Amino acid sequence: MKKNFFKYQAQTTNHPLALEISHAQGSYIYDNKNKKYLDFVSGVSASNLGHRNKIVSNAVKKQIDKYWHVMVYGEFVQEPTVKLCALLSEYLPRSLSNTYLTNSGTEAVEAAMKLAKRATGRTKIIAAKNGYHGNTQGAMSIMGFENRKRAYRPLLPDIDFIEFNNYDDIKKIDNKTAAVFLETIQGGAGFITPINNYLKKIKEKCEKENALLILDEIQTGIGRTGKLFAFEHYNIIPDILIYGKGLGGGFPIGALSSSKEKMGLFKNNPILGHITTFGGHPVISSAALANLTETLNSGVIKKIKKKENLIKRLLKHDLIKEIRGKGLMLALIMKNKKIAQELVRKSLVKGLILFWLLFESKAVRITPSLTISETEIKLGCKLIINTLNEINNNVD
Repeated sequence: MKKNFFKYQAQTTNHPLALEISHAQGSYIYDNKNKKYLDFVSGVSASNLGHRNKIVSNAVKKQIDKYWHVMVYGEFVQEPTVKLCALLSEYLPRSLSNTYLTNSGTEAVEAAMKLAKRATGRTKIIAAKNGYHGNTQGAMSIMGFENRKRAYRPLLPDIDFIEFNNYDDIKKIDNKTAAVFLETIQGGAGFITPINNYLKKIKEKCEKENALLILDEIQTGIGRTGKLFAFEHYNIIPDILIYGKGLGGGFPIGALSSSKEKMGLFKNNPILGHITTFGGHPVISSAALANLTETLNSGVIKKIKKKENLIKRLLKHDLIKEIRGKGLMLALIMKNKKIAQELVRKSLVKGLILFWLLFESKAVRITPSLTISETEIKLGCKLIINTLNEINNNVD
């Protein structure tokens, strides 16, 4: 199987982890030799309630026995899709009460870019340096990392960049700006949190210039930071909210939420302003509805801060410079890139799944399922410390 993996399946790096998967359950993934691995990554922040969660699984099986795909997005009334959008509206501010479901977070970004242009009549978009919003050409246009996109130019014009948490750069937002795209917490850059009311100042400037603030919560959304959405920590409300990953509980989904008035712009001049065949798919929506309901009702979000504190308390080592992030979206910033690479690969051998970040080469991701137990956290952190001790002993 591994030989065919490299022969027939297109790759995106020269050295994938190439773990052969047999099955998964809870916080563990099992390989084809039945070795189990404690998962500290959860599908890159996607499997919020752990692997093969029974509630999500049962919802999917129940819907499969009713109907699968029956019509393109927005034409037929499909109960799980409507219920999901309605439940989201209960927990979002009124100005974000209308939701468009997509196949992925990246597609939601593309739709939000279009909606911002329609709503403002402007074309200029401002994004953050080292920001990441997806890999399609529109989303890549607002990616603030030139090394990853220079091979694909020309991309969209009229894009400008600001430095995250830099107050001087806020003046770049002007009366030609359609929207400012930011991750509420920068992901690929190293899990960088906003400081000193930064997002509030951005929002105030956007309001002054009649520009839209669009927050990308594809990673931070659905409880990962200890709130349902990370913007709730910072006393602001975006004009458009983008999310995905954790919403599906391990199934592919994306979404953007805004006001009914703004979303209505997709209906006219021209009609079909954003269309998708499989967005809002009833089986996927059933998984997301069950996942969201359980996340809200189980009390799991209330336990996130305690788990964050436990990880930070246990992971103290000379090779760890700092721990960034919030909730169960944490990044270990190592002393150098080599140590970060060794930690991920050596931990895998020991039965612990860690991963890297897109742009910060010294970072190691810790984004386990929200349901991970304190016992599992202690085990994983012990394996990390033991691995770092081995690495430290081999440092010249």
